[in-house]
Amino acid sequence: MRVTSKGQVTIPQRIRNKLGVHPNTEVEFVEEKDRVYLRKSQKGGLPPSRFLKLRGVATVNMTTEQILALTRAD
Repeated sequence: MRVTSKGQVTIPQRIRNKLGVHPNTEVEFVEEKDRVYLRKSQKGGLPPSRFLKLRGVATVNMTTEQILALTRAD
């Protein structure tokens, strides 16, 4: 994994899922001896979106065009 010129890295999806790290989640770095750990901040931050748990659970077998047609019907 590379650090960008701005000091940024991408946290792998598997790790984000395991820690429950979503957009706007506060994280912190903890230094112990010669290691640095990333953890979800205990300080709070913004709560995760209430819609996040609904992501990917739609069961409608309609195309996007069919759904849009329903929303535009007179």
